[in-house]
Amino acid sequence: MRPILKNTLFIAIGAIAGVVITWQVTAVAQQNAALPLEELRLFTSVFGSVKREYVEPIEDKKLLTDAVKGMVNSLDPHSAFLDTKDFSDMQEQTQGRFAGLGIEISSEDGLVKVMNPIEDSPAAKAGIQSGDLITRLDDKPVRGMTLDQAVRKMRGAPGTKITLTIYRKSEERTFPITITRAEIKVQSVKSKLIDNAILWVRITSFQERTVPDLAKRLTEAYQANPDIKGVVLDLRNNGGGILQGAVGVSAAFLPSGSTIVSTKGQSASSKQVYKAEPANYRLSEGGDALSNVPAIFKKIPLVVLTNAYSASASEIVSGALQDLKRATIMGKTTFGKGSVQTVRQITSDTALKITTAYYYTPNGRSIQAYGIKPDIAVDQNPEGDPYDVLITREIDSENHLKNKQKAEDQVLSDREKRRMAELQALEEKNALMTPEDRLKEKNKKLPEFGSVDDFMLQQAKAYLLGQTFIRSKSKLE
Repeated sequence: MRPILKNTLFIAIGAIAGVVITWQVTAVAQQNAALPLEELRLFTSVFGSVKREYVEPIEDKKLLTDAVKGMVNSLDPHSAFLDTKDFSDMQEQTQGRFAGLGIEISSEDGLVKVMNPIEDSPAAKAGIQSGDLITRLDDKPVRGMTLDQAVRKMRGAPGTKITLTIYRKSEERTFPITITRAEIKVQSVKSKLIDNAILWVRITSFQERTVPDLAKRLTEAYQANPDIKGVVLDLRNNGGGILQGAVGVSAAFLPSGSTIVSTKGQSASSKQVYKAEPANYRLSEGGDALSNVPAIFKKIPLVVLTNAYSASASEIVSGALQDLKRATIMGKTTFGKGSVQTVRQITSDTALKITTAYYYTPNGRSIQAYGIKPDIAVDQNPEGDPYDVLITREIDSENHLKNKQKAEDQVLSDREKRRMAELQALEEKNALMTPEDRLKEKNKKLPEFGSVDDFMLQQAKAYLLGQTFIRSKSKLE
C-alpha cells in the first residue's frame, strides 16, 4: 500500500461538501480511449456555427473550457473540471486556510445550497444555516450561473462585502444577509471535557492536520483525567475532506490493522483497501502521529454523533466504527455520499475531478444515496425535528450515482409520501399557531454544538453514563 500512497494525496474540494478525492499527477493523454469520430464531427460543426453566427465574438478558450466543464458536470454532482482558479482554491482549502465567506456548498434546482457554514466563519456569525438556498449574489440571480461562477463571485479580498439573498425552506421566507469576507482559518479538531467524565471531540472537516491534532487532543485529555468514562466523536455538519484524515481518525479508536474502507471502480488503481496502519493515513515521511495516543482510546465507550450534513469522509468513519462494533452511532441518517473522486492534474494549473469508485464499509456495504443509519436515532431539538423532511440528501440529486446494492425506486416513493404527509402536518400545525408563536418558531436556532443546550450531545452523554436518554420523535430516514 505504501508505494501507492506515497504518490497519492486524498483531498477535498470546498465548493462541494464532503468530496473525498485522490490527487494524482498523470500523463492523461497516454490513457485516451479510441475517439468517436462521428460525435467529434458533430462537436466541431456546432463549434464552427457558434464561432461564425453567435451574436458577438467568443474566444476559443472560453468555448472549449465551457464545453469540457459541461461534459464533466453532467456526469454526477461531484465530477468537475477545475480551471486555474478552482484548482488554486482547492489547494488552499486542503490546508485549511482561504479567503471568502466560510461555507461549503453544492447545487440544488439551479440554486446554490449551503451544505455547511464553517464554524466561527463570517457566514456562520451572520446566521447562515445548513440547507439555506442562495438565490442572488449582490444583484445577480444565481439561477443560470454554474457552481464555479457562484464560488468565484463569493470569493474576494478580506474586508470586502457581499449580499446574499437567502431562501430558508423551514421558514418559507426569502431575506438578504450582508457578509464581510475574511481569511478563513478552519480549526479541524475541537475538544473539551464535560463534567470531567465525558470527552467531547468535534471534527469540523478532515484536513492535513486532523490526525496529529486529534492525537494531541486525546493525549491532553487523558493527562487531565485518566479516568474518562467515554468519548463523543461529533461529526455533525462535517462534509468530509482528506481520506487519510478519515482513516487516521478511525485508526485512533480501532485495533491496528483493522480494515476501515475499500474502494472499487472501473480501473485497477481504483480497487484499494485502507487499514488502520500508518502507511494508510500518514501524509509525510515523518513518524506515526497516533503512536503516543493512550491505549485506553481503543477500548473506551464511544459514541459518534451524525446528522444529514455528515457526508463522505464522515460517513467512512461512521461506517467503519459501526461495522466493527467499536462505536454507537447516534443522531440522524447521514447524507449518503459513497463515491470517490480522483483529481488528475491536466496542466500545471488545471485538473479534472472525476468520480472513479464507490467506497464500501468494512462489511462491504455501499452507503451511496442511502447514508449511514444511526444505531440510536436522536433529535437535535427536545421537541423533535419536524423540518427534517425538507432536508435534501444525495439521493435527491437528479443525476446522483445509483446504489448498486439496493434499488431506489421504492425508497424514493416512500420518501416523497413521507415528505408530503409531514408537510401537510406542518401546515396544519402552523394554522393553529398564533402570529407570535410563528415568529418565535422562525427565529429559533439550533444551539451551538458542544454547549450545555446541545440536546443531542446531552443524550449521548446520558447514554455513556448509563442514564436515561430520549430517542427521536421522528421517523428515521
